[in-house]
Amino acid sequence: MDEKEIALRCSRGDNVARKMLYEQYAGQLMAMCLRYFTDQESAKDVLHDAFIRIFRTMDSYEFRGDGSLRAWLNKVTLSVIIRQIQIDNQNKEVTIADWGQMEERVEEENVQEIPQKVLMHLIQELPRQMRMVLNLYVFERKSHKEIGDILGISDRTSSSELSRARVLLMEKIKQYKNKKNQ
Repeated sequence: MDEKEIALRCSRGDNVARKMLYEQYAGQLMAMCLRYFTDQESAKDVLHDAFIRIFRTMDSYEFRGDGSLRAWLNKVTLSVIIRQIQIDNQNKEVTIADWGQMEERVEEENVQEIPQKVLMHLIQELPRQMRMVLNLYVFERKSHKEIGDILGISDRTSSSELSRARVLLMEKIKQYKNKKNQ
């Protein structure tokens, strides 16, 4: 069954098609959620909310079968992630660590030498706002203006957080490499 048929059957409430859709895309969408939420439970909650929204809106104006189903699922999931981030940011005061002693420029490390699983773990260790900015900029290809709008920060703050995230990530990569070479 192709993706348009799955989407059509899902929009009609076909639970077999919904199960097929979930089984086919849940892993990929969970990986997306884990880029933004460090703990499994939060990521699972967001994934659950995303699938609820996907199934509710499958027959609406939001998905008409134009373009790929995968791209639409990613878009819906990202919007659920962003909404959760906004809710979390309203409930938490974001603090920025003292970065005065860190150099802004860091020599580029060969990131390809780092296994992807290790790199994703190092990204998850970044402070929350830095991780969010890095993910939105690198993986979702958002501009600093868009990131600022999403997170409720200025585009200058977004740019600054991205720079700090890169510096900290490079330090973590150096530490990993040093540990590995010992």
